[in-house]
Parts: sequence; structure tokens; C-alpha cells
Amino acid sequence: MIMRDPSDDSDAPGDGATPGSPRGGVTLQGGAVGDPVCGPAFTYRAPGVMPLPVIVAVPHAGRVYPAETLAAMRDVRLSQLRLEDRLVDLVAEEVARTTGAALLIAHAPRALLDLNRAEDDVDWGMVEGGRLSDRQADCQGEGAARVEGQGRSNRRARSGLGLVPRRLPGFGEIWKRPLAMGEIEGRIERIHRPYHELLERELRRVRAQWGAALLIDLHSMPPLRLQAGESRAPHYVLGDRFGASCDARLIGRAFRHLDAEGCASAHNRPYAGGYVLDRHAAPARGLHAIQVEICRSAYLDVDLAEPSPGLVPVARMIASLVRELGAETARLASGGDFAQAAE
Repeated sequence: MIMRDPSDDSDAPGDGATPGSPRGGVTLQGGAVGDPVCGPAFTYRAPGVMPLPVIVAVPHAGRVYPAETLAAMRDVRLSQLRLEDRLVDLVAEEVARTTGAALLIAHAPRALLDLNRAEDDVDWGMVEGGRLSDRQADCQGEGAARVEGQGRSNRRARSGLGLVPRRLPGFGEIWKRPLAMGEIEGRIERIHRPYHELLERELRRVRAQWGAALLIDLHSMPPLRLQAGESRAPHYVLGDRFGASCDARLIGRAFRHLDAEGCASAHNRPYAGGYVLDRHAAPARGLHAIQVEICRSAYLDVDLAEPSPGLVPVARMIASLVRELGAETARLASGGDFAQAAE
């Protein structure tokens, strides 16, 4: 379900609105975190006239927790700090404000459902009655379990970081009790599907206006260890699914920009991007996507919990990166097979 913000009198994109109409931009709220008190699962904002063909999405910074979710956690504070891309939505808000990029922010927390995982990426061992024997799972076919059925979990889900995270490295189980059968499907219907359907529709709308579109999937990461041969541990990791999710000119320009800004960066390691890029990127059809990871120590305090003075300069640097990549995306459109860029 998609709801328009009542304070916004503009037409919704994809519903007959003309992007760039004088009625201004749009704010959409959709999905549901849980009960009505918790509110929408995400908010999307786009200006009426987009100055660049970029959508910034923040899938892991949600911090609207239903009471029953908090009650089921073994250690609420630790789980929140470890699972959330802590406050990176504040960076994204400033980036969107200063660049004019469209912005999609998830309010549903990653603990409830991970928007960067596929629907069938389920650890059935955390669901009541969900675990099957190997023989039963083999009868259903090799591979991941279906959400509406049961089966063998895939490797990533078994590691504890599936569609609903189960455990944290060095901490163990997140939850006091297993999920009830059917709860995962309910979360998919309320959160996962509406989020990705809106993102898919809006990327295509931006492409129709410009001839190409770029998704910046914004995340944050814990500090990385210094590796052999490095003088500084990377503060930024750019993921493009090893070249599959965007034109090489975009990722090349991104690294040139980071180098010019004096930022230590890495490419695809240890984060190459996940389900968001797999689902929404199609460079041959003018749909590009890059995952951007920011070290939390760059914009949070020493406890990696609250904003530090570094948040503003980090947001400014990411904003300048978005402008560079937006300009490059527009050039790709005007010089390629999608030469319908807006006047």
C-alpha cells in the first residue's frame, strides 16, 4: 500500500503525474512496519523537477521497532547497534537536500526484515515447524526454501544473516524464541514487496525522463581492519557486483572522485552489493546501481552510536559524489541507446 503524505499536494509519480510539473515534488509513504501505531515501512521523496537522474535508497537504517520485536530480542541495544546502518539516513537526508536526488528511506528495521535479501533467503531453523530433514528438503528440490513452504535454508541464511537475521558474530542468537509460521510472509507483504515495487517503478520513471537512471544504495559498515599492503583501512567501499550492476565509466568516475577527495576506498571487497543490486540493476537497459558503504567511525562517535562532527563533511563528500555520478549517468544516456534525456 502506498500513501501520499497529506501535506503534499503534488501528484504521485507513476499515477499520471508529470515529473517537473509546477505542483512540485512528491512524498509517498508505503508498507507497514507492524501495527498501525508503528506507521509506514518507508518514505519516498522526489522533487518535481529532478536535476539529476539519481535515486538514493537507504534500506538498513530503519529504527521503528514494534513492541513485540523489542520484547523478543535477547539484547536490544546491542542488536540495534550491530544490525542497523546506524543513522546513515541522516547522511542521505543531507545528500538529497543538497543535490535534488530522490530519496527512499526504510523505517522498518533490518531486525524485522532485511530489504537487501531475496524473499526466499530464509533460515527455516528460526521458524516454528520450519526445519525439514535433508531427505524432505531434497524432495522439494535443491536450493533455497520457498517462503510459503518449508525446506533447506541456503548458506547465507544459515550463517545468520538471511531475510530475518538470526545471529550476530561474537554474540550468538538475536532472538529469545522462534518466529511463528506465517510471520515471515506477513513481513514480506507489508515491507519487502511494496518497498521493491516502488523502487522498481521509480527507477523506470527516472529512466523515462532522462534516458538512464542510477540507484545509490547507501549503507554503513563497521570499521575495517588494515590489510596487508594498505596504508589506511578503507572508509568507503563501492560495490557493483563485480562489474554487473553499472557501466564501468560510472564506477571509474566514482573512484577518481574518492581519490581526489583523499578518501581511502575499496572495490567490491568486502561488500560487493546484494539483492537490491541484483534485482534493480540492468545496465544494458539504462538502469545502473552502485552500493556505497561508509565507515561508521567517519560520522559517528567512538561508541558508533550517535552523530559526530564528521557527519556534515561526510554528507558533503557523498553529495559531491552523487552530483558527479548523476552527471555521468546523464552523459551515458545522451550518448547511448537511451537518448531521451529531459530538456
